[in-house]
Amino acid sequence: MNRIASTVVLAFIALMLLSSTVFVVDQRKYAIVFALGQIKEVIREPGLHFKLPPPFQNVVFLDNRIMTIESPDAERFITAEKMNILVDSFVKWRIGRGEAQPKLYYVTFGGEESRARDRMSQIIKAALNEEITKRTVAEVISGQRGKVMEGIRAKVVQEAAQIGVEIIDVRLKRVEYVEQINTSVYERMKAERMRVANELRSTGAAESEKIRADADRQRSVILAEAYREAEETKGEGDAKASAIYADAFGKNPEFYKFYRSLEAYRTTFKNHGDVMVMDSSSDFFKYFKGSGAGGAPAPAKK
Repeated sequence: MNRIASTVVLAFIALMLLSSTVFVVDQRKYAIVFALGQIKEVIREPGLHFKLPPPFQNVVFLDNRIMTIESPDAERFITAEKMNILVDSFVKWRIGRGEAQPKLYYVTFGGEESRARDRMSQIIKAALNEEITKRTVAEVISGQRGKVMEGIRAKVVQEAAQIGVEIIDVRLKRVEYVEQINTSVYERMKAERMRVANELRSTGAAESEKIRADADRQRSVILAEAYREAEETKGEGDAKASAIYADAFGKNPEFYKFYRSLEAYRTTFKNHGDVMVMDSSSDFFKYFKGSGAGGAPAPAKK
């Protein structure tokens, strides 16, 4: 029994020693192998690897995935014209893939990601401040935004390489005025829009008056032309009517006089209330007399 127990204990110890010499590197990790406290090797390839059992060698794993540093709140910066703006940015980064970069990263931060993030935040803020302070608000917001990001990226890449970090991307998510400046900017934009609107209204009113004047002129011309044509037509009609009257009444002048007198009577005595005081022997009433001389005309002979 003692021999069996000893065998089991030895097997267990051997198994423990064997397990302490084997480790697996995940594809999302780097492995740093330490030998008596000194960095001996950096393993980047995933898979099964071997080492000496502790305390001769031990392993520390570092995350090699792409990570993001994003400011929780927009940070304030001063532009070249001494105006405050709020900038919200983010950076994509990871531990460098070079031979010495994982080692440099571990030496710098002791493998603590929080310390690396703090250091990267300081580098990003310094780069932002340097690029923004030499540009105007318009250049930062739209005119040279691409150049601003390129300048920031160049500075961050240079600084990050010294601490074993690789920069993937740098972006400005949001750039805007602080609240006090927003109000003045909005008022200035409103005034500018009002000015443009007033100019458009003035131009529209001038065009309206021009169109109205042209329409009135055309109306006057059309009415004048219509009146002229109407008068010409009326004149032609009167001329034709006069010719017809002259031709018709020229055949019997006395009947024409009689007809005209009847027309005069009809017009004069149109209203029953009209009163006229006239001499009955006047020529106006000559056709009211008998059929003798000056009376109604005799019928025309056929």
